[in-house]
Amino acid sequence: MSSQVVIALDFSSKEEVMNFVKKFQKSLYVKVGMELFYKEGPAIIKELKELGHQIFLDLKLHDIPNTVKHAMKNIASLEVDMVNVHAAGGTKMMKAALEGLEEGTPAGKKRPLLIAVTQLTSTSEEQVIHEQGLTSLKDSIKLYAAITEESGLDGVVCSPLDVELVQAAVEGDNFITVTPGIRLADNSVDDQVRVTTPAKARQLGSSYIVVGRSITKSENPVEAYEEILAQWEGVII
Repeated sequence: MSSQVVIALDFSSKEEVMNFVKKFQKSLYVKVGMELFYKEGPAIIKELKELGHQIFLDLKLHDIPNTVKHAMKNIASLEVDMVNVHAAGGTKMMKAALEGLEEGTPAGKKRPLLIAVTQLTSTSEEQVIHEQGLTSLKDSIKLYAAITEESGLDGVVCSPLDVELVQAAVEGDNFITVTPGIRLADNSVDDQVRVTTPAKARQLGSSYIVVGRSITKSENPVEAYEEILAQWEGVII
């Protein structure tokens, strides 16, 4: 699949998910987050894979290295396509996560991409300074990107507005940026602070965009997806 537009399945049950994906006459790249996974468990992953969809399992692991390693080993057996951790967990944790994924990936299969969250798109400059005790949002993103690359991971989750910062902080050319906080120009930003459009995200250098409510809450999800895909691919700027 060439599409790098990932649909966030922000639903609370398998029934809602299946009613949604059956509207599309094609394979999708979808994101399964905490709400859905904690409700339905690995079974939802198996069903989506059987339907031919690629999956970003968004659980944002953040724990001691050994716990994360064994969790990732179990996750690898699900044969998802992408998983993540919090970069704030540090290099030892991220390296352990990678080890777990490699150990758990079935023979002959490609291990999932492993990325790390820098700062959530709901995080503001004020929060970073006053609640996290860091110097600035930009400095924290650059640091987290650098240690993620140092740990051997494939890339980071960040705002599209932070892609340039990430690219400047890492040395490799293949370091990917997965960017939520995507909205069509006339959509509400809801609880996210740093957002932009699909076309702007592509211009800023995002590798993947993650889109949720602009598609899932649309009266015509297929039409909304196609519009976002067209903007992302440069058909409509």
